[in-house]
Amino acid sequence: MYLFDNNSEEKDDKLYTSIGASGRILMKVIKNIADITQELQGSIITIGNFDGIHLGHQKIFKRVVAESRQQVRKPVVITFDPHPKKVIHPERRPFFILAPVEEKLSLIAAAGIDTTILIPFSPEFSQTTAEEFVNDILWNRLQTKKIIIGYDYKFGKDKGGNANLLRNYGAKLGFEVEEIAAIKLGDTIVSSTNIRLSILAGDVGMAAKMLGRPYNVRGIVSRGYRRGTEIGYPTANIESEKVIPAIGVYAIVAEFDGKRYQGVINIGYCPTFGNEEITAEVHLLDFQGDIYGREMEVFFIDRLRDELKLESSEQLVKQIKKDIQQARTILAPHFTNGHNEG
Repeated sequence: MYLFDNNSEEKDDKLYTSIGASGRILMKVIKNIADITQELQGSIITIGNFDGIHLGHQKIFKRVVAESRQQVRKPVVITFDPHPKKVIHPERRPFFILAPVEEKLSLIAAAGIDTTILIPFSPEFSQTTAEEFVNDILWNRLQTKKIIIGYDYKFGKDKGGNANLLRNYGAKLGFEVEEIAAIKLGDTIVSSTNIRLSILAGDVGMAAKMLGRPYNVRGIVSRGYRRGTEIGYPTANIESEKVIPAIGVYAIVAEFDGKRYQGVINIGYCPTFGNEEITAEVHLLDFQGDIYGREMEVFFIDRLRDELKLESSEQLVKQIKKDIQQARTILAPHFTNGHNEG
């Protein structure tokens, strides 16, 4: 869960709050380079897009926090909004993100980072060279003592900046550079790109391993066609700006109003009824109530099957019953007592 601190007078450049198992964590978010203050000079810094905050990103944040504690300095993240590829390559649509900016900031706060500098990435900013970025931001404004980056990170116009460029500047200006090695799961490097590919292929299990948590989407529930209600299995449509898994049926955990529910989600055209648009329809197990218009978060636990075109609604009902039974078995370990916690 994430929100801005209620004690802040404004919603920009203020404290960001992440509420998790460890309680309330506050992180300052600066959204204007000109607002960088002297208190951040000498910080331990990392730079990146950090889409999804996967295991590799988490490893970087742990090193930043550990180094900051050792040197008694502030741990700082520099990241960008929107994702640079949206600005640099506007022709690539749709561009799938793993975590909207609010979710990204919440996950960064939960990692123990003191301050995030969220740079607005505009066409004008995209022309900033790596040398200008180092001189103006990393040195003149922040006078960083150490920069910790991922194994393949590049920055600046035409991706002109990398670890070697940073080391050369560090030798001249007096800051250290540490490059964090990639994490591999088998032969697969943990990366935002590989996570997107896994999700688009329907392999939500592999995506969860690389993220270190189940992949999730969040959106407002709408009514849709209501065909599920007509056959005894009411569904709720959910829309999200995040990447949606491949067409198929999945076992999911749904959260809304602070409660958790078991469920199944069908992503596809509902071919039995001949829909022409892809929808994501959630059915909550053992739930009765009106959830339309509310915000719901869906966590993808496992893929059950491909979408099927069945000959009748009666056959569809039989298949749904099989899906629900399989989902119960898969989801039981994710609940303290084996069933809904609502």
